[in-house]
Amino acid sequence: MRNLAGALLAMWMTVPGTGLAQAVVAELYTSQGCSSCPPADELMVRLAKRDDVIALALHVDYWDYLGWKDDFASPAFTNRQKAYGHAANARSIYTPQMIIGGKDHVVASRPMDVVDLLRLHSTKPQQVTVTLSRSGGVVRINAVAKPPLTEAADVQVVRYIPESKVEIEHGENAGKTIVYANIVSEWDLVGTWDGTSELALSAKAEGEAPVVVIVQKAGHGPILGAARLR
Repeated sequence: MRNLAGALLAMWMTVPGTGLAQAVVAELYTSQGCSSCPPADELMVRLAKRDDVIALALHVDYWDYLGWKDDFASPAFTNRQKAYGHAANARSIYTPQMIIGGKDHVVASRPMDVVDLLRLHSTKPQQVTVTLSRSGGVVRINAVAKPPLTEAADVQVVRYIPESKVEIEHGENAGKTIVYANIVSEWDLVGTWDGTSELALSAKAEGEAPVVVIVQKAGHGPILGAARLR
């Protein structure tokens, strides 16, 4: 049974097409200093190739004291993970943790559990449809909620580095060379929206890095809609 599950997972992961009905946001909380994280980082490399998953790796800084400073880490990402934990009444945060759709938490080194949640979220229609266009250093954001929202939503712009290879010299992963994918470099709140009329908003998006826009229930609630420009 385990071999069959592994074969099915490998088959799903190697197909970059649209195995899911819609793109699902998957946030991985990871660290270069975490010995349990490399399998999740490898999974992220595979998810990053898919069009039907918006895979985002947020490197946290609370492992930095163990002998290796993660140069992708940000206290802002640690704070985001803590806010998710608070919203879910969780007793603690950990790595590698994946949060799917802004709602479900899963150990990210368990790929079958991750895939099951991705498929589950893909079957639930997004309440908000987000469309993006880009001109120079500006991204134009349009969104429509059906039905209209009853609570405020945060509009967030995310930028990421598609891939980077890191040779880790110290700490728990000393001697390993790890490939990281979709490494978040910026996560900015650019507005709030009541969701009762169409959203039309412009935000800075300088440089060639991909752009992701996420509309999420305020207070680190569920993700209501998302779109990406590569």
